[in-house]
Amino acid sequence: CGGPSTEELVIGEYGSLTGGDADFGQSTKRGVEMAMDELMAQKQGKIGGLTVRLVVEDDQGKPEEAATVVQKLVNQDRVIAVLGEVASGRSMAGGPICQAAGVPMISPSSTNPKVTEIGDYIFRMCFIDPFQGTVMAKFASENLKIQKVAILKDVKNEYSIGLTEFFTESFTRMGGQIIAEQAYSSGDQDFRAQLTSIKAQRPEAIFLPGYYTEAGLIARQARELGIKVPILGGDGWESDQLIGIGGEAL
Repeated sequence: CGGPSTEELVIGEYGSLTGGDADFGQSTKRGVEMAMDELMAQKQGKIGGLTVRLVVEDDQGKPEEAATVVQKLVNQDRVIAVLGEVASGRSMAGGPICQAAGVPMISPSSTNPKVTEIGDYIFRMCFIDPFQGTVMAKFASENLKIQKVAILKDVKNEYSIGLTEFFTESFTRMGGQIIAEQAYSSGDQDFRAQLTSIKAQRPEAIFLPGYYTEAGLIARQARELGIKVPILGGDGWESDQLIGIGGEAL
């Protein structure tokens, strides 16, 4: 890996420090800062005698901005490696830039299989959608004894699309049925039309493979419409803000 000089090792990080799902980027940034603190305490902030310096960029939760900040990290800051992105869609925007430059990129939590298919310089530190979708399908079928599921997915989110695909594949293979599938887009606030349509099909559960921001609102509106069945999600729900948004509905 090339760097600006032999005096320091520059590591880049990019994530959604602001925007609709900023909790993801902020929590990942805190994790990176903890690792840097440990390095400082154990090795005076050095690896191989070279000082490690971190450059953090905010992509505002936008794929186009992710591409812009990764270009900066690679071409201007001359980083030797990139950490990010949290979300699959934004990793797929930044990944090709790192791949072309020969700079390793490690995503902490992008679960879509397509992310690491970008090339041999792109890595992840988490499970992938086929695993997560299969586990939830198994839980619904074997633990909850559910046979009929409705899906409400985010059509602008590679993560949500991927989980929908693999959950559906696994659940139907186990003998279950997807009796309704509705869609929304990231940033939507009103989901009552989709939920009303789902309610009419009388599912035994709703699979909601989205982010905590919409999941909380959807759960509240579902309960307001009298939908009492379990709502199932993925690791995109993982945020301290989830219960704050969803309240008693979750």
